[in-house]
Amino acid sequence: MKKIKILLTLSLLFIAFVSSAQTGKIEGTVIDGGFVDPLPFANVVVKGTTTGTTTDFDGKYELELSPGNYTIVFSFVGYETKEISDVIVKANEATTIDVTLSTTSLDEVVITTSIKRNTESAVLDFQRKSAVVLDGLSSQSIQKIGASDVAGAVKSVPGVSVQGDKFVYVRGLGDRYTKSILNGVDVPGLDPDRNTIPMDIFPTNLIDNIIVVKSASADQPADFTGGIVNVITKDFPSKAEYSISLGAGYNSSMHFKDNYLSYDGGDTDFWGYDDGTRDLPIHRYQPIPGTFENKLLLTSLTNRFQEQLKAEQTTSNPNFSLGLTIGNQYEIGGNKKIGFLASAAYKNNTKFYESRVDGNAIRVPDKTVTQPLYSRYTEGDEGINEVLISVLGGVTLKSDLSKYRFTALHIQNGESSAGFFNQQLSQDNTGGAYEDIVKDALLYTEKSLTNFNISGNHKLGANSGWDFDWAFAPSFSKVEDKDHRISPLLVTQEGEFAINPSTSTNPTRIWRWLLEENWAYNAGFTSKHTFLGRPAKFQIGGGLVYKFRDFSIDEFFISATNLIVPNGDTNLLLMDQNLWTPGTGEGTFLVPTGNNQTFKPSNAYEGEQFVSSLYISEEFNISESLKTVLGLRTEVYELYYTGENAQGDVVYNHEKTQDNFDFYPSANVIYSLAEKSNIRASYSRTTARPSFKESSIVQIFDPVTNRTFIGNAFGITADDGTIIFDAVRPTYINNFDLRYELFRDNGQMFAVSAFFKDFTDPLETTFFPSTAEQSTVANLGDATVYGAEIELRQNLGFLSNGLENLKFNVNASYIYSELTMSDSEFNRRVLAARNGESVDRKRELQGQSPFLINAGLDYDNDEKGLQAGLFYNVQGKALEVVGTGIIPDVYSQPFHSLNFTFGKKFGEKRRSAIDLKITNILGDDRESLYEAYQATDLIYSLRTPGTEFSLGYKFTF
Repeated sequence: MKKIKILLTLSLLFIAFVSSAQTGKIEGTVIDGGFVDPLPFANVVVKGTTTGTTTDFDGKYELELSPGNYTIVFSFVGYETKEISDVIVKANEATTIDVTLSTTSLDEVVITTSIKRNTESAVLDFQRKSAVVLDGLSSQSIQKIGASDVAGAVKSVPGVSVQGDKFVYVRGLGDRYTKSILNGVDVPGLDPDRNTIPMDIFPTNLIDNIIVVKSASADQPADFTGGIVNVITKDFPSKAEYSISLGAGYNSSMHFKDNYLSYDGGDTDFWGYDDGTRDLPIHRYQPIPGTFENKLLLTSLTNRFQEQLKAEQTTSNPNFSLGLTIGNQYEIGGNKKIGFLASAAYKNNTKFYESRVDGNAIRVPDKTVTQPLYSRYTEGDEGINEVLISVLGGVTLKSDLSKYRFTALHIQNGESSAGFFNQQLSQDNTGGAYEDIVKDALLYTEKSLTNFNISGNHKLGANSGWDFDWAFAPSFSKVEDKDHRISPLLVTQEGEFAINPSTSTNPTRIWRWLLEENWAYNAGFTSKHTFLGRPAKFQIGGGLVYKFRDFSIDEFFISATNLIVPNGDTNLLLMDQNLWTPGTGEGTFLVPTGNNQTFKPSNAYEGEQFVSSLYISEEFNISESLKTVLGLRTEVYELYYTGENAQGDVVYNHEKTQDNFDFYPSANVIYSLAEKSNIRASYSRTTARPSFKESSIVQIFDPVTNRTFIGNAFGITADDGTIIFDAVRPTYINNFDLRYELFRDNGQMFAVSAFFKDFTDPLETTFFPSTAEQSTVANLGDATVYGAEIELRQNLGFLSNGLENLKFNVNASYIYSELTMSDSEFNRRVLAARNGESVDRKRELQGQSPFLINAGLDYDNDEKGLQAGLFYNVQGKALEVVGTGIIPDVYSQPFHSLNFTFGKKFGEKRRSAIDLKITNILGDDRESLYEAYQATDLIYSLRTPGTEFSLGYKFTF
């Protein structure tokens, strides 16, 4: 409570610091309609006067005016002139007008429209005239949605779903096939093995726009298939901007629960990092003597570790968040501007999963039995507290011909969890001879990411037509599992609790360390010229991405001479009076997992990745109605591995595990049937690559589920030398898209699409042949994906004038995927088939949903400052983990997400805003099931997220 008061005090000091006196102005961006680029040096004039200005390097402008009603004229040589009427300027407020100007061969073309119609169509104009298939959200659209972070806003983009309120999926394809970038440059996420950044770390008031690209072009990275999500932050605000936001969330299933589980951590857990309480208390190379050596050193080493091993009950707190933003710009002479923007956000979320379930299933050897059985079944309660702090700051300098930008981002994340679980373990691994186990699990993971982005954009002369853009972005990330404490005990037939290494394994302490560096650089030239007598654009450039990872594990066991633990209270084990001593020869002591030490070299590896690229493209118009974009990208991908196997007899020193030089052609053709309708056709070749973890031989253990992931850098073989899985290699995808789109007034549109994707060697998560407790990633065959997509944005004013502020949005996709199994997978399934079961050579592609529906009703009344929305999202059942015949396939079940948002701006100049959100109104569960021939489904994982109510308040100065 004291720490919350500190945050509130800081917030009040922030409020006292700022002021807000501003003049009325018009601001916005002028876009080149031919190439969807900013249009610098365009004229912006008040009609009938000499008052005006010109756009800057980024096509942005500002025009200070007295309060009143104006008509604003936008013009540029060789382009149409556009007049925007009914522009209302209010004192101390800014009115935004974004305009698209198209080239014309006529002497003068004047288009007149109202500000309302222009604002609603600006985003769709950008989409309509883009060379690739894309969707996006402008800063104005994000404000209307009322979302506080990007994860909440991007849900409204057609074809996009958000998993776990963090990670973006496009067209039903999983994380592997969706890529997230920040300001056009690669940046690792808090989970380095994911291809996407968690989108809830970015507050929306820092975002200029979000672009979701669905078809490839040569200037985009090749490692995506579903889509690229590009989050573009603001350079700086057009005026002084200060804001503070507060939020709280309540979930009846998770908050104010007296049986919430936790444990004593460090004093800085509230700030998302450990203060050293959980540091490894001995050096990793410290020899640990055995009890037979009768040394006091064993007692001393054992005594250095935290005693608490058992989860304790307490009361759970509601969620809490705080955000601060500050920004401004200054004229520094010579048509130069410098501006800054800074933001800090704090989130403290608590989750409590009662009756969390994880199951490992297997088929019995008897082929007359169709029902799989659990080899391990885990059920229990788990309390999780997660703290997320993000700090973003940037400085931008603009002149007539150049822009320089520096952005720094730091994310700090700490997650503490405590659980108590009951397990049933099959000793023969076939669903028989069950033993009862109880397990306490106390876990803490600390993550951080620091990213710097330095970029420049330059016009090589005012009239040369050449631009040069470059960006350099180093990132440093860290993931530390600090003192994972897992304490399983066997429940004996007499009802006692015992340490049993052969059944429940010993109580275990684990430290895991992952450090990663990411250095990204790209540069490119653009030339606007004439081809076939019409405007054209030529691009050439390249880039380099270097990644380095260092991963290691420290682990040891706890044992005791008296294996019975009274009342199952594992806190007794490490109390001073219960430690092993040479005098008695009895008590609790450490057991090394390596050669008399906690560290095993096989539990460590280093990885290096190089991706170098070159690209060239030409965008041109064959006729007034037909635009073509042709491009070729080449990438060299190299991955190196340093590590050794469990026996230590095979050592890899900077071993090259991946070495690929590939070409990635792309073609986009856009035929304009009319001014506001297009037919698009596109082709591209893209890739999906194994991660560091997947292209290694490391073994990563999940202490709660008892599942272990095993890397597959060099192939996996059985004890007799039989190849189980070949070494992982990249996936290659040929993508074909066909789309018809119709854009209408008032922000309405209709589109229908068809797409086809041909996968060579798709990477899939699969079990080992005979156990569900070990998994890996492998190339299991070739696959094809067929899909159809329909999109509608419809204003309901045609039904009644009273509904003109209500819009209906729907995006629905139907997707059929088919993978032809490799011989090894097919043969394993045939050998394990039940009597009467026919094994098909084809199955679904892992991770591909068969359908996706996004639908929403959106009410927006600018005059009243009122916004409300009801949004529904569901994805169809998808193959989550590929089975092996003996181990059934796992399917993630549809999660019906129904959410409500309400926002209201009020007070002087509408500086205050409240928002109400209700998440998971239907109270659906997240569930994955084993499915098998003529069998009842068994649970792989089950979580009950409940329904959350959150309320937020924001004040802008």
